[in-house]
Amino acid sequence: MNSHTIVAQWVDIMTENISPVRLEVRDGRIYSIERVERAPQIYLCPGFVDAHIHVESSMLVPSEFAKLAVRHGTVATVSDPHEIANVLGVRGVDFMLEDAAQSPLKIFFGAPSCVPATAFETAGARLGVEEVRELLARPQIHYLAEMMNWPGAIHGDPEVLAKIEAAKAAGKPVDGHAPGLKGADALAYIGRGITTDHECYTEEEARFKLQNGMKVIIREGSAARNFEALIPLLDEFPHQIMFCSDDKHPDELLQGHINQLAARAAAKVDDVFKALRAACVNPVRHYGLPVGLLRPGDPADFVLLKDIKTLEVFQTYIDGQLVAEEGRELFRTSPPLPENYFEAQPRRPEDFRVANPGGMVRVIEAIDSELVTRQVPVRAWSSGPWLEADPARDLLKIAVVNRYRDRPVAAGFVLNFGLRQGAIASTVAHDSHNIIAVGADDASICQAVNLLVESRGGLAAVSPLGQRVLPLPVAGLMSTLPGDKVAAEYTQIHMMAREMGSRLRSPFMTLSFMALLVIPDLKISDLGLFDGQSFSLVGLAVPAPGDPPKQ
Repeated sequence: MNSHTIVAQWVDIMTENISPVRLEVRDGRIYSIERVERAPQIYLCPGFVDAHIHVESSMLVPSEFAKLAVRHGTVATVSDPHEIANVLGVRGVDFMLEDAAQSPLKIFFGAPSCVPATAFETAGARLGVEEVRELLARPQIHYLAEMMNWPGAIHGDPEVLAKIEAAKAAGKPVDGHAPGLKGADALAYIGRGITTDHECYTEEEARFKLQNGMKVIIREGSAARNFEALIPLLDEFPHQIMFCSDDKHPDELLQGHINQLAARAAAKVDDVFKALRAACVNPVRHYGLPVGLLRPGDPADFVLLKDIKTLEVFQTYIDGQLVAEEGRELFRTSPPLPENYFEAQPRRPEDFRVANPGGMVRVIEAIDSELVTRQVPVRAWSSGPWLEADPARDLLKIAVVNRYRDRPVAAGFVLNFGLRQGAIASTVAHDSHNIIAVGADDASICQAVNLLVESRGGLAAVSPLGQRVLPLPVAGLMSTLPGDKVAAEYTQIHMMAREMGSRLRSPFMTLSFMALLVIPDLKISDLGLFDGQSFSLVGLAVPAPGDPPKQ
């Protein structure tokens, strides 16, 4: 029999009490918890759970993501393999399941509900009702992942409803994705049986959804940061709040994970138990996860904390196994063989030309640390036949190149990236993961795109001083290298983008969301500019009053 004993201060979230105990673990489960008179000032707590994350956005395969996550006390994640599914379909989901099985971290995958996310972009795969039903039938698939097609859910799209019904028939919850939705539309969306939302960005919106039975997952990732706006709700709705990172780049994952959000929450609401309930208990209960909550008979999933205020992690245990200690993981994995789908061919600078429509032009305004954008009308700044980037005014060109087949380049203009010269490009481009680039001139954009064509996916930056590439051979989304090395290489290319003039907190992450059509206002896909309010493709030119919209 495999057993061991720990004497520590038990942080009992259920009774909101801290007391000295002796914990006995046998064969990976909690055998007993007995109170004692004295124990060291080290704190025994259930492990942290990320309630919604795309592992692919860490640019690490699941087994490497796990090594960084467990260092910070994460014992489980609720993970949507939506990104790789958009490239490789069910084969991509299988890749994630197989690689994740190498590590002790409990990664609970969902069945992606929207592949492709919309009909206004080109993805590498499609998951219809039958594919989703087949995934939901698997015991390794725990829920229907974020239903981004909220118009379809509200208005009764047959395929959307069939996927939701498949989840209900399998007894598995349905995750939501409905940014800004309130009132009758939100009630209709919730009425379909959708139980969570991680896209709320105002307290008013989140409160409405909470009052109408939803769970709200407060997100603080590398791009979208909604913690400060939503954390006041934790005090009022402690049983309905969870925490997530959604998208977390490797450099930030090195620094911390859900432990950071729990510590910030505890300081904000002055209640460590409410913070830990959101970080450790609520996700387990909502999704019915086989994750321990420090009760006899539970899986022995827990952390030892050095301090109850900072929640600094000393040790992480999963199924009774010590998997991390003092910021170092204690297990090994093997790099997987890459899977990919990449057919793009080299481009020429003239492929990125944009005809000057004259008059007013639609421009995307990127907003730092947000997924939403603004649509800004700008008078055409040139009288020539072509409309070029104007870095002096921070009017840069943005382009999307189809990675799956040979199609014309889609291009437009964007504000707030701040590049004074050169270009950056990425095949991490939500949700279809075509090549997206932004730059100060066509030649630089073309060079950055061609670097990614050569490496068959990754991140690239070019400037007059040189170039840098971070290859991502797994679906153009993930590296097979160790997490620390990927984090170091990402930091270098991130700093290069900042040296080129970008003022954004995370230029590459923000770039990746410029193609995320399901988040308003104005985005761009391989098919052109997309208005997230009207949910339709639109032309570059702003129609004059009385003119019909031009596609």
